Amino acid sequence: MNPTPTLFEWMGGLPRLHALTTLFYSRVPQDPLLAPVFANMSPSHVEHVADFIAEVFGGPKTYSERHGGHHAMIRRHLGRALTEAQRRRWMSLLLDCADEVGVPTDPEFRSAFVAYIEWGTRLAVINSQPGADVSGDAPMPAWGWGEAKGPYSPGA
Repeated sequence: MNPTPTLFEWMGGLPRLHALTTLFYSRVPQDPLLAPVFANMSPSHVEHVADFIAEVFGGPKTYSERHGGHHAMIRRHLGRALTEAQRRRWMSLLLDCADEVGVPTDPEFRSAFVAYIEWGTRLAVINSQPGADVSGDAPMPAWGWGEAKGPYSPGA
């Protein structure tokens, strides 16, 4: 009996996630849409993003244990006023980098991967707008092979 691997396991674990985030954030400074957003990025940002995605995809709970979980990630976007164009560019560049570092391309995995980054980047845009209410304690997402979360509801 073979259990279904987590998305984290299937994509290659932390080595693959670190390769992805390292390549991605090495390209951000040259991107006219994204460079201003990450101009003051801390040196640990690359590792934090890898840890966050790892946890969401069923890997170690490092981000929650060391950095405060989903609510802490949401708060990192406060006041940034991210645009739809920046969101789309973030996704496009991340997917290009995913191909380059060998993130699996099978349809089932890519469907789940893209669904999560669509969902997550849209939340980042919403929570980055002036006046966004992020007072609730958002639980850490747990993404799997086929998620249907229902209609978006702020604060849920």
